[in-house]
Amino acid sequence: MKLAFQLAYRNLIGAGLRTWLNVGVLAFTYLLIIFYNGMIDGWNQEARRDGIAWEYGYGQLLNQKFDPYDPFTLQDGHGILPIEKTENLVPVLIQQATLYPQGRMISVLVKGIEPNQVVVKIPTKLLNESGAKIPAIIGKRMAASANLKEGDEVLLRWRDKNGTFDAGNITIAGIFDSQVPTIDNGQIWVSIKKLWTMTELSQEATLFIANKDYVYKQRSGWFFKSQDDLLKNLNDIISMKKVSGSFMYLLLLAIAMLAIFDTQVLSIFRRQREIGTYVSLGMTRLQVVQLFTVEGSMYSLFATFVGSIVGIPLFIYIAKTGIGLPSMEGTGVPIADKIYPVYGLGLIIGTLALVVISATIVSFLPARKISKMNPVDALKGKIQ
Repeated sequence: MKLAFQLAYRNLIGAGLRTWLNVGVLAFTYLLIIFYNGMIDGWNQEARRDGIAWEYGYGQLLNQKFDPYDPFTLQDGHGILPIEKTENLVPVLIQQATLYPQGRMISVLVKGIEPNQVVVKIPTKLLNESGAKIPAIIGKRMAASANLKEGDEVLLRWRDKNGTFDAGNITIAGIFDSQVPTIDNGQIWVSIKKLWTMTELSQEATLFIANKDYVYKQRSGWFFKSQDDLLKNLNDIISMKKVSGSFMYLLLLAIAMLAIFDTQVLSIFRRQREIGTYVSLGMTRLQVVQLFTVEGSMYSLFATFVGSIVGIPLFIYIAKTGIGLPSMEGTGVPIADKIYPVYGLGLIIGTLALVVISATIVSFLPARKISKMNPVDALKGKIQ
């Protein structure tokens, strides 16, 4: 095996430009696979962290009549959970309303939450610090769409539990910046006690956000969604992105493998006398096949070396500075202004193994012809 590596190394270096063209394509494919998957993994991890920190907590207990994807369930999708069962839970009451900024009409969701909660990062303490009659906080997206700023008063109309319309001025006590659009777009956050008074739905909640100490026990009329359940849509999007991206780098990998295959076929055709000489000197056909297979697989080892020289400093720099993205606020998916790729050891080793194994297989396929060669004819340069 040592001799095979030595001869393969000599032959590849001697091939000159042909070798380095194959190595360049393989190295580019290797770097592209790592870069793309690292970016997707970085987005996944950051989106999961933001979703948990700003919206999901350690899971949610939802009213059985409430469907987050069906706004028509908001009218009846709330209820009362006995006080002794609300430990380690933060209640949230959601009601539909209409906002009238600068004479315009905007449909919004009013969400009541406990101002002193610490389970999610929404700065609800600002509700206690305001002296306004109905203080409210909104996200930067909502502030931009409604053209509101901190301290503004705006008319809000809502319905109480009997369906009767009521209205009043709310004061913007604060504007928070979050990468999670599902707690921002078209939403106004107020104190849940204030919302209870406004709607006469005392002690009722649409859902509860659990903290890390919450232990779920089955509740009549309520169902629990874990973090994994709540993040399922995000995970599905990430999986879809990985699958769609795989077509791109698999195509590049196939091109690189085709180049290696053609190179090996041409090499065997042109080096028949060399092959006959190896056999005449005592090498078995299997050893000669092994030599050409190792020679082909060494392209991937050279590509790893070249890719490491270019990729290591590049990936370190990108992981520190991040990759800026255009605004994607309308997608409804947590996406930061910058994504910081994550290049795990498993990703690097897996990609390296994929490239090396693929190169070895496509090198072995044409090398099988050597086992059928007649050494005498090979010495004469004749094809069998």
